[in-house]
Amino acid sequence: MELKDRYFVTSNCESGFGRYDVMIEPKDRTQNAFILEFKVRNERDERDLSDTVEKALLQIEKMDYEASLRERGIPSAQIRKYGFAFQGKHVLIGERLSTNRELS
Repeated sequence: MELKDRYFVTSNCESGFGRYDVMIEPKDRTQNAFILEFKVRNERDERDLSDTVEKALLQIEKMDYEASLRERGIPSAQIRKYGFAFQGKHVLIGERLSTNRELS
């Protein structure tokens, strides 16, 4: 993987109140970290892929997946959160801006 020299990449690990899909943590703490959450559209509950993206982004926030990154000294402002929504061959990706939540 091309990122291995600059990032730790983990998946399905505990953070906050649940398990994230993918976390990309920088070895250089001045760089951004990334949390990725993947969802397949549920046609009964979601009107379109944008609803599915929003559900993924809300899960990242609600479950506080960024907690382990903050504990390791990465500020919330450097944590990028992405929701990926899938329906067949169609994909939509959305980003959530930082909540600037810091540990006290």
